[in-house]
Amino acid sequence: MNINQFLQDHQIDAILVTDPYNMRYLSGFRGGEGILYLSAENRLLITDSRYTEAASQESDFKVLETSAGHKATDFLADVIRTERIERLGYEDESMLCKTYREYQRELPMINDWVPLGSSLKKQRQIKTEEEIGYLRQAEAIGDMAFSRIVNMMRPGMTEREIQYELEYQMMKCGAEGTSFDTIVASGIHSSMPHAIPSDKKIQSGDFVTLDFGCRYQGYCSDMTRTVVVGKASERQKEIYHLVQKANQVTESFLQAGMICREVDKIARDIIADAGYGSCFGHGLGHSVGLEIHELPACNTRDTTVLQPNMIMTVEPGIYLRGLFGVRIEDMVVITEKGYENLSHSTKELIEL
Repeated sequence: MNINQFLQDHQIDAILVTDPYNMRYLSGFRGGEGILYLSAENRLLITDSRYTEAASQESDFKVLETSAGHKATDFLADVIRTERIERLGYEDESMLCKTYREYQRELPMINDWVPLGSSLKKQRQIKTEEEIGYLRQAEAIGDMAFSRIVNMMRPGMTEREIQYELEYQMMKCGAEGTSFDTIVASGIHSSMPHAIPSDKKIQSGDFVTLDFGCRYQGYCSDMTRTVVVGKASERQKEIYHLVQKANQVTESFLQAGMICREVDKIARDIIADAGYGSCFGHGLGHSVGLEIHELPACNTRDTTVLQPNMIMTVEPGIYLRGLFGVRIEDMVVITEKGYENLSHSTKELIEL
């Protein structure tokens, strides 16, 4: 990110960064506790003694250590007076109102506090080759864990047991942690897109939706597969193959230059034309990076134009309330003339 260009574009003198993911992206610091101050003259990372050693190793910013007698705002006040900063950009979408009022009180020399909205997060939309490498490995870990868990699933296991085993397998394969709360939804629970794993036991004939991801070098993976424990009924096969079609046809159109909401429409129209439009309520997908949900999003509203090296999930679903649901999700990299699918687990219907 070109800081000087960002300052010029937003007509500000400096930036105050408090969002931990933006802190990581801009400075390399992973601790998440602290503040970044960026101006034409300074790149400061202000944190406490728990993190200063790590911060000095991870970042080329100047690291300042807070103490009982010297708060972060004391450091900020010094540099702001020295640089004669008048217009300070801040992250209004992530900063607490309480914190904002505190900064205003402690830094009265600032004439204009300029809300930056999502402009810093948008800097993270196009991934570097290094970032894509981390995302590729995170998704590969998910693939390995999925291949193991399908060999373990059987009637009588609970959703929680499958959740814990799936997460354990990801850790064994090299994950740092999960990228979100794992979803394991069986039978009637699979009709809830974000069902919470429970003590419900898997029964023969149940659809089981597994939505899971992990972190590798701080970057997230995201994948969903739906399998049948036992034999699928004809209705289950109908719905599964419709979702599979929506996933695969949509991906076949992906390339740089497409508009996000138009990508969403491809999958939505396939499902609606089959009579299940009201059963697909969520957006088709979202970007992934340091956070599991990043910009842009493929939904009915987002007019972002896809560019090479953007990451996007493709996750159509059909949810029949009180019966079952199906979702199939891949994580892809947009390229100039197509896409690279980072998810390699089969999308054919698996009957266990």
